[in-house]
Amino acid sequence: MSIPALRTLFSRILFTIAVVSVVFQLFTAWVIGQLLLLPVGQRSAADLAALMVQTADNWQQRVPAERARYAGEVWHLHLLHVGPAEQTLPYSTSLLPYVYFLESELQTLSGQTISLRMSQMGDEEWFWADLEVRGEVVRLGFSRGRIGVHPPFALFLVLSVGGVVILGTAVLLARRLSRPLENLAAAAQHIGTGHWPAPLPELGPQELAALARSFNHMGQQVRELLANRTTLLAGISHDLRTPLARIQLALAMLPEHVEPELVQGMQNDLEEMNRLIGQFLEISRGLGEARLEWVDVREAVRELTDNARRGGAEVSWRDAGPCRIQLHKLALCRIVANLLDNAVRYGAAEPVELEYVWDADGLTLTIMDRGPGIPAEAREAVFRPFYRLEQSRSAQTGGSGLGLAIARQLAEANHWTIELLPRPGGGTIAQVQIPFTSREPA
Repeated sequence: MSIPALRTLFSRILFTIAVVSVVFQLFTAWVIGQLLLLPVGQRSAADLAALMVQTADNWQQRVPAERARYAGEVWHLHLLHVGPAEQTLPYSTSLLPYVYFLESELQTLSGQTISLRMSQMGDEEWFWADLEVRGEVVRLGFSRGRIGVHPPFALFLVLSVGGVVILGTAVLLARRLSRPLENLAAAAQHIGTGHWPAPLPELGPQELAALARSFNHMGQQVRELLANRTTLLAGISHDLRTPLARIQLALAMLPEHVEPELVQGMQNDLEEMNRLIGQFLEISRGLGEARLEWVDVREAVRELTDNARRGGAEVSWRDAGPCRIQLHKLALCRIVANLLDNAVRYGAAEPVELEYVWDADGLTLTIMDRGPGIPAEAREAVFRPFYRLEQSRSAQTGGSGLGLAIARQLAEANHWTIELLPRPGGGTIAQVQIPFTSREPA
């Protein structure tokens, strides 16, 4: 199971580098501590313990009159205080490994059980060791500054500074690797919606530069392929409509004794062929040449329903008030007309309802019929060209299987969405959602 926050390449690279870096830092700290700091600390504690034992012995051997002078020499040379144990001091609670090492070495050298004591002198801590020499207890002390090490702070400093440096480096490397791929994904998405982005910069590492170069070449090939397809279909359209016009003219000049039903059937076939040719051109061209314009949705819906009624359809619509938005009017009219035609054709001769609503985010157009509906598993397949459901989209209904495909292509080209939903009580709901790019107040 993947962590939701680690779905992007950038976050995964960053997370991986961060985890490996932290583990390596901890391992490095352990190695330095075990192989460097601990041996050095043990050796330093052994030297200090030997000095303390020797100092205590020398101090005890001197007569009382010479002990003060000797103590001054020891302090001057070794920063070590030596004198009699005149008061009871609390035992040390320090967790420094050096204290443990020093206690162990003192016990080894003196043969006594030694536990360091501590006191506060000014702003500094002092450690004390009481050694029994020839029946007299000698107290030796040194300040916390003599040890000179701060393991917790040193560890925090190493980990924090190292973590910041490594994290910054990881962010830089991850971003330099993921940004070209993000640009590539964005460009691919633009191509998928029928737009042509600017060529990707062919910079960076050799592999990423080669990928950008290949993508730019592929985009150019796809663009040329689509242009050639449009040109080919336009040529086919022109070449086909000329003989079709001649056939229509020949039908009109047939003798009167020819059966009218046969002539009418041939004319219907010719009209169907002309309609199919027009749909082929429409689905190939899209609306790349269309421009944004201000559209009154209420008037557009009124015009579309009136056109459907003139064709014999029973369509009702709910007036939700004026709504002027900026969009491709031809795309809107073609999409709604195709959906209306679909609803009327397969609506089981029941009235079709159309309504529109809007809010702060966008406009939603809804076309509702009372037909047999579309199975859930086929609601995406019906948007493919020439796809028809066997039972409700049979050839006898006269559909070509291009209406929904054209509607979907036009919607995606304008960043709109079309969704087919089941209608409560039977039928289909077709929804067109148009986000607002610009809207005039009502």
